[in-house]
Formats: sequence, structure tokens, C-alpha cells
Amino acid sequence: MDLVKGKNVIITGASRGIGKGIALAFAKEGANVAFTYSSSAGPAEELEKELTAHGVKAKAYKSNAADFEAAQDLAAAVVAEFGSIDVLINNAGITKDNLLMRISEEDFDKVIEVNLKSVFNMTKAVQRTMLKQRQGSLIHMSSVVGVKGNAGQANYAASKAGIIGFSKSVALELGSRNIRSNVIAPGFIETEMTEKLPQDVVAQWRAGIPLKRGGTPEDVAHACLFLASDLSAYISGQVLHVDGGMLT
Repeated sequence: MDLVKGKNVIITGASRGIGKGIALAFAKEGANVAFTYSSSAGPAEELEKELTAHGVKAKAYKSNAADFEAAQDLAAAVVAEFGSIDVLINNAGITKDNLLMRISEEDFDKVIEVNLKSVFNMTKAVQRTMLKQRQGSLIHMSSVVGVKGNAGQANYAASKAGIIGFSKSVALELGSRNIRSNVIAPGFIETEMTEKLPQDVVAQWRAGIPLKRGGTPEDVAHACLFLASDLSAYISGQVLHVDGGMLT
């Protein structure tokens, strides 16, 4: 089954980690991929080559999704280059963890701007194209932390919880035009970032997960493929937990 063959997809923050895993999964399934990166030009160029090796169209864009005008420019550039936008995956995000008593206003604002405002910016930027097409799938990356909270991550939890409320509202607004809006809430996903953690800490995390392992970028990517494809044609306004049963 060609889940997303021929679809044009935008993925923000895809030069590494979960975003890279999503981009590769979509290219393997025949989707054309436009993806953004903030500063890592080398890895972005390498990924572009990896994606095109699957026989699809792929292009890296240096763009800041937290900047409203930059998001508008990106959407216009992708439509000009690819012809349409069928799927948007809002994946860009950062953390600036600290206890509430120590967190600075600057660190709170920055996380909200990059994680939450970028979702508004990019969704707004692709909305016109999807409305004209009368179809589209919006997929927003939240987190288990956005659902249950986490000590030392008040800013991150607020940003990720905000994404859920935003997505549900958009699902209600755009559903009549066959535009779906859903959220993925990953749990403990093992990437280059988690490799830097002490092994005993990682083992402790794994032990607390019912499936007894951390997730992979591919686990998240497969959920994205489902929500981007016609297999989920009657699913909108939902939060799909990809967490190995953490919140069960």
C-alpha cells in the first residue's frame, strides 16, 4: 500500500533526531519532502541527499519557524517548488529545563516561542494552500510532558500542552474543508541527545516503561505516516500517544 506516495510534506526541525527519522520514513514511502533546519547546514545537506536517493524530490530550507514572516516565506517557497502542501509536520522544538524558582523569563519565553508559536506560524502559513486544495493533514509534535507535566520543565510542558489545545481548535475550524489536525505525544525516544545521558539514567527510564524500552525515531515516524495517510481519513482532533504505555 502506498501510504503517502506522491504527497508533498513539510517537516520542521528535521536535520537530526526524530525529525530526521520522520523525513527518511516519508521518503522511503514515496513522499516528496521539504524540511527545515536552524543552523546545521552540513547535516541538512547530507539528509537532502539521503532523501533524494529514494527517488523523491527533497529540499532543505534554512528557516526559523518561530518567525511569523519566515514561516509565510517558507510556505510560499515550498508551493512554488513542489506545487502543493499535503502534509505539515510541526516538529521543531527546544528545551531549557529548570525548576520554576530558577527559570528565567527569557528561557520561558524562548521555549514558548520556538515550540508553540512556531506551530501557529506554520499552520497559519499552510492554511491558505490547504483550504484551496480542500484537503490536508496537520500533525503537531507534543510530548507526554504536555499531558502529565514534569518537574523542572514548566516551560516545556506549557508549550507542549498548548499545542494540544491549538490542534483541537484547528480541527474544529478546518474539518469542513477536509483538513485534519492531530497531535503525536512521544514518550522517551532514544536519539543522539539521549545517548549523552548516563547509562544508569537511561536504564531507569526504560525500566519504568511497560514495553521496557525507549522508543525510536522510527516509532514516531510510523505514527506520522498513519496520520498523514488516508488510513486515518476519519481521524481528527486526536492525541496519539507514542510512549510504550508510559501514561497507561
